[in-house]
Amino acid sequence: MAQDTFDVVVVGGGPVGENVAARAVRGGLTAALVEHDLYGGECSYWACMPSKALLRPIELRQAALRMPGVPVGDLEVDKVLARRDSFTHHWDDSGQEKWVVETGIVPVRGHGRLGGERTVEVTGRDGEVRTLSARQAVVLATGTTAAIPPIEGLGEARPWISRDATSVRKVPRRLVVLGGGVVACEMAQAMKGLHAEEVTVLERGDRLLGRMEPWAGELVADGLRAVGVTIRTGTKVVRVHREGGEVTVSLADGTEVVGDEVLCALGRRPATTDVGLDTVGLEPGSYLQVDDSLRVDGVDWLYAAGDVNGRNLLTHMGKYQARICGDVIAARAKGEPDDSPKLRATADHDAVPQVVFTDPQACSVGLTEAKARERGTDVRVVSHDPGQVAGGSLEGDGYAGRASLVVDQARGVVVGATFVAPEIAELLHSATVAIVGQVPLERLWHAVPSYPTVSEVWLRLLEELGL
Repeated sequence: MAQDTFDVVVVGGGPVGENVAARAVRGGLTAALVEHDLYGGECSYWACMPSKALLRPIELRQAALRMPGVPVGDLEVDKVLARRDSFTHHWDDSGQEKWVVETGIVPVRGHGRLGGERTVEVTGRDGEVRTLSARQAVVLATGTTAAIPPIEGLGEARPWISRDATSVRKVPRRLVVLGGGVVACEMAQAMKGLHAEEVTVLERGDRLLGRMEPWAGELVADGLRAVGVTIRTGTKVVRVHREGGEVTVSLADGTEVVGDEVLCALGRRPATTDVGLDTVGLEPGSYLQVDDSLRVDGVDWLYAAGDVNGRNLLTHMGKYQARICGDVIAARAKGEPDDSPKLRATADHDAVPQVVFTDPQACSVGLTEAKARERGTDVRVVSHDPGQVAGGSLEGDGYAGRASLVVDQARGVVVGATFVAPEIAELLHSATVAIVGQVPLERLWHAVPSYPTVSEVWLRLLEELGL
């Protein structure tokens, strides 16, 4: 049994773990990075990068269809998939591991489990166990895995999860999608755009994208229906059965939906069932509760960053937490002040941006109207169609959508923003800055949008507020 000692041991070599380790090294510490699969993690190989590589050509074709004079043909699926493969480096992480080494991090291949205080036991593929000791901290960045609910027959039906959809080699003729969240919407868009004949989305709730403003999910649903996706809300799946190459999904109302594949997009669960939480008095299989410095409640040497703590299941928020986590561990190790605002993950609470890369795109940051009112905030909501500004009308015939601000009337600042329209995601960061900076509306009035751009919708929204 080999044994090594580092200042920091990070379990999970995805973008979150990589950033924690890199920031710790930048702070003068030594760090080991344990990974049982591919360095670069879910985002690089099965989520953000491949999914957007699949969706971008579809989005461009939809934009071209809105522009008279632009010849539009069918997508060449083989070329789209080949470009996707280039972004995943054909699921080869050797380049990513090279970056780990060049950054000064020590890569350790194998399955990492806590083995008691400040200890991680790594079991390699050959079964050999290597014990890593941490002088300062252990960080869990193991993320989440797809949840397969206990629906009769679902597990036996060999359902797709998000990994199967983003790494698809042969697009199914008929796809049934269970769920109405981000994965469900994006993969429905992708498979239909890549020439699936039938795509059916089954959502238990009354709308898609339930965490956004209600109208956002409605506009996305309209966009999906426009390209031939069937959407059924208010459904309850009671049974799934596979017979050969065909899957039948039975619903509570007695109807059935038949497909060649079924995609289970019904949420995520923390990857903490086999990381040794029981050795330090924590519950296996649970999300790890942390403070704003990402330290696990009740264990002063253990930290958890990214999806594994359940705060925000988003790569960019995980990387944000990782930067703070690595920096705060380095500060504490050197006895430096650790209580500056830069060393606290405050954006997790009220300034989380997210983009859904459908056509139209849906993006939001901050509080919805309902969430703000739940907090007792006196809000005013204003909306405008970005297709009704000059820049929007130039984007293409029929360009339309909705942009909305949630304003705290007492403080005179924006606390929430949602934009839905084709290719509108690049507007989101301006709203993020306004919310994080708590920019007074009277000051925001002097941030003049360029003409003619879609950003001019900001001017119309402020005018709606009476400025």
